[in-house]
Amino acid sequence: MIIMGIDPGFAITGYGIVKYEQNKFSPLEYGAVQTLVGTPFAQRLLKLDDEISLIIERFKPDAISVEELFFNKNIKTAIAAAHGRGVVLTAAARSGAEVFEYTPLQVKQAVVGYGRAEKAQVQQMVKAILNLSQVPKPDDVADALAVAVCHGHSAKMARLGF
Repeated sequence: MIIMGIDPGFAITGYGIVKYEQNKFSPLEYGAVQTLVGTPFAQRLLKLDDEISLIIERFKPDAISVEELFFNKNIKTAIAAAHGRGVVLTAAARSGAEVFEYTPLQVKQAVVGYGRAEKAQVQQMVKAILNLSQVPKPDDVADALAVAVCHGHSAKMARLGF
């Protein structure tokens, strides 16, 4: 199964493409779509849609997993990030792939085994699970890979009837 994980935003959207077979994850590609400050907001969202759509088209994932937003500080930033998430969900739905959404708590539980794990713990587990030489940067990329791993584990449990 090819899984695309996405940590959505509008300034930086992390993505990770992994292959999951026989209980093993292999990274295929990961990176970030970044938009420039000062660019009109609508143009930033259009760039996000264009680039995420191209990545989806190139890899044709079986599943696209998207992290739900969690903000408890700046409502203006949260709304802008939610716009980016909407663009990502639209591109994912347009592709015809199955789309799944996971909370940060679910991602941490699936990757680390503890829903209140620290960001550094999640990043180190992503590095270990994917056999990477270093933690992917920026953080949004490591988060996207964690969302992909979360889906792999969750899909396996669903197949087992849990």
